[in-house]
Amino acid sequence: PLMRQLLLDLLPETPPSLDNFVVGGNGEAMTGLALWLAPDRHETSLLLWGETGSGKTHLLRASGATYCDAATDPGLAELTETVCDAATCLAVDNVLALDATGQVTLFNLFNRLRAAGGRLLTTAPAPPQGLALREDLRTRLGSGLIFRLHALTDDEKIAALTAQAAGRGMKLPAEALTYILARAPRDMRSLAALLTALDRFSLEHQRPITLPLLREVLHAPQAAPAY
Repeated sequence: PLMRQLLLDLLPETPPSLDNFVVGGNGEAMTGLALWLAPDRHETSLLLWGETGSGKTHLLRASGATYCDAATDPGLAELTETVCDAATCLAVDNVLALDATGQVTLFNLFNRLRAAGGRLLTTAPAPPQGLALREDLRTRLGSGLIFRLHALTDDEKIAALTAQAAGRGMKLPAEALTYILARAPRDMRSLAALLTALDRFSLEHQRPITLPLLREVLHAPQAAPAY
């Protein structure tokens, strides 16, 4: 569909950053992460937990850490040769997807990072005590900082998109954002990129943003799954 092509064209221009993360009810977690990333902090581990769509991957990719997703590399093969020193910061997404080898690898990395003064940022769908992982790894992850991330409510998403539209001088019909939320990818990065793409499309084709235009661009018979 046209909507997906617009997103594919635009998303590479908007990499995840701490600035384009919509905070919503996650102020404490964002403050904690920013403080933890500061050069003078020496806490080894920070774990972010929350449901799918709460922004965990966005923040890991925005952190500047070396990123690895256990969902696609359960053995952490790409991290096995990592040299750990005080400047090393690793980000491991979806630790619950680690296989037996990956759990041992992460346990060893944690210990090496702690000894060297490096840092480890991880994500999970639940706090450490609720994770089906090796006890020694679970204990390590539970010994550091732990913050919960909450997915944005639809009202928070609409407020953020309304502010973005106003900043771009976009004129939207009242029901436009509700229509978009029901039919577009629901993560904020994609929604923000889609709004930018709609603005470009509207200007290039000299057509106002109306519900018929949205139907034409989105062209989705049902709601897209959450990312």
